[in-house]
Amino acid sequence: MILPLPDGDFQAYLFDCDGTIVDSMPQHHATWRQALAEWGCDLPEELFYAWAGRTVADIVADLNERHGLAMPVGAVAARQVALYQQLLPTAAGVPGVLRHIEDAHGRIPFAVVSGSTRDSVTASLSALDLLDRFDVLVCAGDYARPKPDPEGFLLAARLLGVPPQSCLVFEDADLGIQAATAAGMASVRVPQPRRG
Repeated sequence: MILPLPDGDFQAYLFDCDGTIVDSMPQHHATWRQALAEWGCDLPEELFYAWAGRTVADIVADLNERHGLAMPVGAVAARQVALYQQLLPTAAGVPGVLRHIEDAHGRIPFAVVSGSTRDSVTASLSALDLLDRFDVLVCAGDYARPKPDPEGFLLAARLLGVPPQSCLVFEDADLGIQAATAAGMASVRVPQPRRG
């Protein structure tokens, strides 16, 4: 099923990565839990999905505060990415989004705006043979304020040379939809795939 788009003459498409282009949220949750367990910490599924779109640094900082821990952000992030890359072959593309990528590629520029690390985003897109479709990748560390702040989306629009109001955002997370709205961009809500 192709996702319906809002009316408008859009000059660029901006995509979240995990849960939007790549149906990778179950793999991310599993690898987060595995990485955090090594530090005696857990990330329940409900909280994981509520925090979708947040950066690794923010998640680790909040978990440290909640549980009185001092997990090093870099080490936890590196471990989660390494574990995730092992599971990447089990991730698939989100069909309704892939259709839009195929249909519009070459006509308008694309960017990814993600709270994940550049290594994680690059690995995900490469696993689906999509990396070459994207003109710009805006990842954790490229901007200071994570979603729902619009900074990441505004940076992507600036790098593409497209006015924010001419960008269409594809997002699966509430924080991402809020960030797109704050950036003055139209958005398409990507529903979570049904799990059997």
